[in-house]
Amino acid sequence: MALPQNISPLNSEIMDTLVEAGKTEWIKTSDKSFVKILYTGEESGSWAVLFRWLKGFVAGPHKHLSGSHTFILSGKLQIRDGVLNAGDYVYEANGMLHGATTALEDTEYLFICNGPIIFFDDDHFTGYTGWEEWRTMARANGQDSSQG
Repeated sequence: MALPQNISPLNSEIMDTLVEAGKTEWIKTSDKSFVKILYTGEESGSWAVLFRWLKGFVAGPHKHLSGSHTFILSGKLQIRDGVLNAGDYVYEANGMLHGATTALEDTEYLFICNGPIIFFDDDHFTGYTGWEEWRTMARANGQDSSQG
C-alpha cells in the first residue's frame, strides 16, 4: 500500500547527528567547569551540551532568552530555591530569570537550549552564550558541532 502523499525530504542531504560523547574530550572553560559540545543548530538557534562542574563552581545570574531542558546525570546543583539531584529534570521557560547556580557536588548534566542566555551582575551584562559561541569553541578545539 502506498502512502497517501510523498513524505520524502526536500533536502536530500538531511542526516542524523551522532556525537560519540564518550570518545569526545572535555573542553575546559574554567578551573572548575568543562563542556562537551554536542550540537549547534544555526537554523534553529538551538544547542546541546554536556556540562561537568566541579564542586563549588558557580554560574552567575542569567536570563534565558528561550526555553531550556536540564537533566542531571550525576551530582547536585543549587538552582534558585531548590536542589537538583541525579535523575532530576527541569524545564526553564523563555524569560526565566534567576541568580547564581552552584555545583554542590561534582556534577554532570545534559543541557539543551533553544536559544541564547545572557549573564549579568548588578550593573551590566557580563556575557552572552548562544549557538555561535559554542560552535566557535568547538571548532577552536578541533570538534565539529554543526551537523544536523
